[in-house]
Amino acid sequence: MVRTLRPFELNDHHFRDSDWQVERTAVHDLFHINRIEAIRPKLQFPILPHRKTLFDFLLLTRGSSRRSKGLTDYAFEANTLFFLPAYQISAHEWMSDNAQGYFCHFDWGLIEQLFPHTPLFGECAFLQPEGNPLVSVDAAAMPTLTYLLNRLEQEYAQQDNVDLSIIAVYLTTFFVELKQMARTPVTAPRNAAHRITQAYKHVLSQHIYKKQNVTDYAELLSVTPDHLNKCVRMTTSKSAQDLLLEMLMLEAKVLLAQTQLSIGDIAYKLTEKTPSDFSRLFKAKTGFTPRQYKQLTTSI
Repeated sequence: MVRTLRPFELNDHHFRDSDWQVERTAVHDLFHINRIEAIRPKLQFPILPHRKTLFDFLLLTRGSSRRSKGLTDYAFEANTLFFLPAYQISAHEWMSDNAQGYFCHFDWGLIEQLFPHTPLFGECAFLQPEGNPLVSVDAAAMPTLTYLLNRLEQEYAQQDNVDLSIIAVYLTTFFVELKQMARTPVTAPRNAAHRITQAYKHVLSQHIYKKQNVTDYAELLSVTPDHLNKCVRMTTSKSAQDLLLEMLMLEAKVLLAQTQLSIGDIAYKLTEKTPSDFSRLFKAKTGFTPRQYKQLTTSI
């Protein structure tokens, strides 16, 4: 599997060419919050595909952004949150220069430790790996959310004296409030084809190293390969095989950017193809050879 970034590695990934980095407090590995406008000038986009062990979310109060979760890109604007569950591949394509709001990462264990029997995680679709990561909120409800985030920010500013139980209480309150006030973004009606396509994307992210045949995924989803392909085409205008190859290329990009594996090792780990066959496939799908992409990631 792709190496997953741990909290202490995030600075190097997000600010790789900058002398400036986010200050790591004593609780940074469990919780962090900052104002977007404070670090936006330090970020260089795009931020390359990566995984990490923590949950995170962005709340935009101004501006716009575009970020991916797995194979799907999402554009969002003010009064919208983007949630990313732990261990999901994500890339951050861009963020407007005038963006304002909050970024937060956290370990769900903080909440589970204080509230071990809470059903909250299962009740928040936006926290699920297969859920829609976008949550839109009415402008009138925003002060409630920003108040709670301000309190989290104030507690986090205590640095070595942060009380993690207070962090957990405010995070839990934030999610309970958000669950009640959330609006589903305006999208096309979710039909059976859409649900099957989303489920397909989810199982691709889970099993791409072991299963690289559309028939295997159709079996996992209890549908025929033909029906799966029809659903994917209806929803995305792509074939099921196209999405499978996109997931392979996404994993390859993360391996090229985050590890020191050779191109031959990556070719075998992902596809069991020869390095030359893998390089041809990668270039056909991305426009770059694996070597060119690796060089590109070191120069961004």
